Amino acid sequence: MKSLAIIGSQWGDEGKGKITDLLGLKCDVVVRYQGGNNAGHTIIVGDKKIVLHLIPSGILHDHCTSVVGHGVVFDPEAFNTELATVEKSGINVTPERLRISGNCSVITFYNKLLDGQREAKGPVKIGTTGKGIGPAYEDKISRKGIKLKDLLDYDLLLEKLKSNLIEKESLFKNLYNCDYPSAEEEAKRLFELGKSVAPFVCDTFSYLDQCRQENKKILFEGAQGVLLDIDYGSYPFVTSSNTSVGGVFTGAGLPGGMIEEVLGITKAYTTRVGEGPFPTELFNDVGEFIQTKGGEFGATTGRKRRCGWLDIPLLKYAVKSSNLTSIALTKLDVLSGMDELKVCTGYKYEGRELDCSYPGIDLSKVEPVYKDMKPFADDFKGEQSPELKEYISFIEEEIGIPVGIIAYGPERSEITFLKDYFNN
Repeated sequence: MKSLAIIGSQWGDEGKGKITDLLGLKCDVVVRYQGGNNAGHTIIVGDKKIVLHLIPSGILHDHCTSVVGHGVVFDPEAFNTELATVEKSGINVTPERLRISGNCSVITFYNKLLDGQREAKGPVKIGTTGKGIGPAYEDKISRKGIKLKDLLDYDLLLEKLKSNLIEKESLFKNLYNCDYPSAEEEAKRLFELGKSVAPFVCDTFSYLDQCRQENKKILFEGAQGVLLDIDYGSYPFVTSSNTSVGGVFTGAGLPGGMIEEVLGITKAYTTRVGEGPFPTELFNDVGEFIQTKGGEFGATTGRKRRCGWLDIPLLKYAVKSSNLTSIALTKLDVLSGMDELKVCTGYKYEGRELDCSYPGIDLSKVEPVYKDMKPFADDFKGEQSPELKEYISFIEEEIGIPVGIIAYGPERSEITFLKDYFNN
């Protein structure tokens, strides 16, 4: 196997960082292809805790090249801060080890300001991170966006920013009544930031094409999860990019090739950050217990994650919509030792029963159907208990693909591979 994509199969926060980190040991290239610094991948290495937002997890391995594809919206200021933090941790970051597409769309100060004003003063709260992700994608789609390569030409950058500001200026002045920098001020800020990013900017599409021709092992690292996909997710409470496997082809490209394995990272229960419907959400002591034991707080925002039982209809949907070939089941340790254990196996919805979700379903109107499972009390130091085996087997039978990895803690040593990725 030469190519593998890691996809979040739920609403994000499934533990993709540590899985990507371990699989990075086996591959040559790690690629980010969508989203921006609204994602947070937490990786524990010994006594070090490293949180990556923009830089791919492959940067932790000397033999690996990390690539930021053109589908990513790029905040150069956030990148500089993250780069300094990573280098302070003793990681050597060079233009040979980190390559960033010059065609990435840039997150401007205007994007972040607009994002914050909408969330604070708008009629509907989406629960965004406030990082300017959505407005940056809006600029991209409306063909008014700033590209990373534009930061290397001051006159071109200023011209584009003046055009970009025309509509936003009206919003800032007349709707939100807030201060904002002039186009000249923003151009100077971005141009200076562009100088530090410039050594890493390159044509990543051609680089990946070359890697494929040389039979290099490529790992595509997704951010967020399928249920936050702009097309496949629980709209409008979604992110602004394609978090499903389709985002690989639009946001990075694999010229002339295919993705041979799609690994869905799946928490053993379900969590969600921000607003939006959540069928299996627990509002009792059980939900609070899972939240506390699981340390369910966002790596990017610090917000509490809402917690609930594993939702099979949504997981089946993720399998089908992203062509998942196996899953990694994470945070099993959080469920160990509980007095009760349930799994949602279906929905009652508009007079019928469903065993799989689909685009556009109103999740706020479904009634979850639960199956009681035998609780397990494993310490994960020896053979799996019959109850844990039953829990894992039941999930495999329901979704129709195998569990290839189990994770029961944040350390690299607390992950077991049941499938040999990149070596089969």
